[in-house]
Amino acid sequence: MLHLTNDSKFSRKNAKTILRDSRDLSYGMNLILRDCRVSKRYIELDTSIPENHLDDLIQKLSSIGKLDHAKHVIEETFEKDDAVSQGISYFNDERFWECHEVLEGVWKTIDGDEKKLVNGLILVAAGLVHYQKDEDDVCISIFKRALEKLENAKGKYYNIDIDRVKKLVIEMINSKEIFSFLI
Repeated sequence: MLHLTNDSKFSRKNAKTILRDSRDLSYGMNLILRDCRVSKRYIELDTSIPENHLDDLIQKLSSIGKLDHAKHVIEETFEKDDAVSQGISYFNDERFWECHEVLEGVWKTIDGDEKKLVNGLILVAAGLVHYQKDEDDVCISIFKRALEKLENAKGKYYNIDIDRVKKLVIEMINSKEIFSFLI
């Protein structure tokens, strides 16, 4: 995954164009560019590329944005406290896909009401992934599923105010105006 800096030149409305332009710029390279998400700080590109071609790709994409960081994405295992902390950090940095992934690791190890709560948070992050791709209808649909999972959850989960998360998600569903927020 590549994170290019977004100097506020791009919004989520540009995600499909950026993906197309990235594919054009990298034409002929041995790679796959799967997806693009745009946040206030980053342009996130999901790519599969041989490591020895990464520098060439970064150079080709420099007209879109400078490299902030590249991450080889593998399924990682973290202690629950560390994973939740990392998930919060990713969420608050608008790196919703990574938040989703790290919380999924927690979800696989727990059960009961906590499992539903974490699944709800994963779905909120997943919805915001689609928001970053300018897919608002998909986002709203996922938010509705998130609320079902969060229905009986309340109070705090680690430092996450679950009542506030639910209130914001309900507000976005009702208004159909989506926005990112801190947890």
